[in-house]
Amino acid sequence: MHTKKQIWLNASPWDKELVTNALEAGADAIIVPKGTSEKVKELGIIQTISEDGDLKWDENVVYVEVRSQEDEEDIVALSRTKKVIVKTTDWTIIPLENLVAQTQNIFVECDNLDDARTALGILEKGVDGIIVTQKNPIVAREMIKSLKSDSLNINLTSFTIDAIRPLGMGDRVCVDTCTLMHEGEGCLLGNSSRAMFLVHSESIENPYVSPRPFRVNAGPVHAYIKVPGGRTRYLSELKAGDEVLGVDSKGQAKVMTVGRVKIEQRPLLLIEGTGPNGPVNTILQNAETIRLVDLEGKAISVVKLKPGDTVLGMIEETGRHFGHQIEETITEK
Repeated sequence: MHTKKQIWLNASPWDKELVTNALEAGADAIIVPKGTSEKVKELGIIQTISEDGDLKWDENVVYVEVRSQEDEEDIVALSRTKKVIVKTTDWTIIPLENLVAQTQNIFVECDNLDDARTALGILEKGVDGIIVTQKNPIVAREMIKSLKSDSLNINLTSFTIDAIRPLGMGDRVCVDTCTLMHEGEGCLLGNSSRAMFLVHSESIENPYVSPRPFRVNAGPVHAYIKVPGGRTRYLSELKAGDEVLGVDSKGQAKVMTVGRVKIEQRPLLLIEGTGPNGPVNTILQNAETIRLVDLEGKAISVVKLKPGDTVLGMIEETGRHFGHQIEETITEK
């Protein structure tokens, strides 16, 4: 999976329409002329880059043009403490490959979607940020929206169900987000960060309760949930304003803001299966409205699961420490 990339807009010289469209598209920051940061803040809450912005030129962000090997070495050194906007004389990929292989905090300017996607895909890692220089407000808006969507992708795999076993009562967490989800969409959850199941949102019509397409009935308080930045969180830690990843059956992910977390005592089910690396399992509420996702992207209720069914999930090779991936031996059963 690619971690979350920064998408900035260059709105210098000042252009209110350009800034407004960037805000609506979900840009992470905006470059503006000195003295205009307050104009941006009147339109929305977002970081500004300026001589007097939230991030300041030379102090937090620098421009460097690559002309030689020495320039690359300077950029690597600068990137340890600053975000570096790299300029190349002819927008060649080779200097960027060299930099991406060595360091982080590398940003590049792009005025079209193809160049931006190329930069984000370099060495399967990509630069850390794109500066959108497109001056047409509508084109810039669509470019930012596409890049925000493209930058999050998860490689899903199949799990074969081996057994489903009722458990006792437990504290179950519902995650209510500020996003409406559709069929095939949900969140990645599991007893282990090494193997997480795609748990479907409550967006499916049923005769018992009205759909709540903003909700994922996520599992017990100890379970992991996938969040942006390649991290996981315990469900018990989530609160309003936190971010989680929404994921569809094709692995396309989007950042969703948590609006509310509900913890209630409910009967639970242990779901055991086999993935590419061996045994996998998770615990979910024992109810018809709780669903996983099959290989065709369709929701399948946990009460209708049977041995031999296949569902979607994801696996990781590394363990975790405080939600971050680490290379060490960890056994979870």
